[in-house]
Parts: sequence; structure tokens; C-alpha cells
Amino acid sequence: MKIVVTKEIKQVCPEFVGACVEAKVKNTKYSEQLWTEVGAMGNLFRSELTTESVKQIPSIEATRRIYKLCGKDPSRYRPSAEALIRRVLQGKELYQIDTLVDTINLASIAYGYSMGGFDADKFAGDKLSLGIGRPGEPYEGIGRGTLNIEGLPVYRDAEGGVGTPTSDHERTKITLGTTHLVVLINGYDGDVNRVRATAEYLQDCLRRFCQSDGGTITMY
Repeated sequence: MKIVVTKEIKQVCPEFVGACVEAKVKNTKYSEQLWTEVGAMGNLFRSELTTESVKQIPSIEATRRIYKLCGKDPSRYRPSAEALIRRVLQGKELYQIDTLVDTINLASIAYGYSMGGFDADKFAGDKLSLGIGRPGEPYEGIGRGTLNIEGLPVYRDAEGGVGTPTSDHERTKITLGTTHLVVLINGYDGDVNRVRATAEYLQDCLRRFCQSDGGTITMY
């Protein structure tokens, strides 16, 4: 999969760095080992963070800043990593979806980067481009229905939008039958080392929870 960062994004975030993890996986409904790790991380976060200080995590602060530069209110359309961490800090249970989605969410809260997780066999074409949502652009967020993506960073394949930091698209979502996974990690803070560390942590999680060899990492 070729990934292109458009001039639209480079103009508002010249420091952007991304990582693509592509792997063969086996999905399951639930992993007790995974959720033990989620619980431990939640306890740690509740001892160190508040719903206000979470905004100061560099990866989250940078994503919120880019939302504003693109014309979107990050408090109304929260980046997914921030929304997940805030839920943990509020003492609420994270949504349990399936092992692949839950693994991606674990990596997302661990480092604060919003990620797109996709069934790569559902992509149209062999290229993804990262741009900015247009007025009236059709988009169906997973579990959210029609989502106004005007002013949101958005990945598009040959058919249209597939992922934003707020919500991925129904068309390319992960299911229990997913075996070919692509995860895109969005580093709007420009921290190459931290983005790569996030990708490597995700690979480790895929090995432990999803019967995967971890796949490959491509930086972009």
C-alpha cells in the first residue's frame, strides 16, 4: 500500500510523520490477557493524569492543534486517542469490540496517537492519500452514521474516505473475519522516534494477542 501525504496536510503540519503497520493476523472475540493489560494501563493513567492534563500529552496536543488549523473543533470531534483516554480517566470501561480493535485501542492509549485500523482487503486500489475533508464529502463513521468530515484530516482510497483521527469508515472496518490488517499511526507532533516506538509496541501486541508475526513497519 502506497501512502501519500498531500500538500494540504504538509501546509498545516510540515512536521507530520506517519507509520504504517501491515500484518497478517487472526481475530477473536475476546482476549483475557489483553484486557488485563488494558486494566493495568487504566490504573496507571488514573494515578498520573486528569481529564484536563490529558490535553497536554504532546501527541494529543498536536492533533488538537491540527484540527483547529484545518477548521475543526477538537472538543466536539475528539481525536480517538483523547476520547479513549478520557473515558479511562472518567472510570468508564473501554468499549470491548474484538481483539484486533481492542489491541489497536490499547496501543493508541499507550502513546496517545490516534490510529486508523483497517481490513486491508477492503481497500479500493493500492494507494492511500492523506488530505483534508471537503464540504459535503460523504462519510459513514463506524457506529456513528453520517459524519461531517469537513476540516478533518482524512485518508482516502480510490473510492473515497476511509479514515479520520475521529472515526474510521464502515466500508473498510475490521471484522472477526479480518486477516490482512493495516494500521496507520498519525504523528502530528513530528516525533519520529515516538511514532516508531508506537508501531513497535503495536507489533508486539499483535504477536501476543492476534497470532501474528507482527508484520512490517513503513514510515511515511
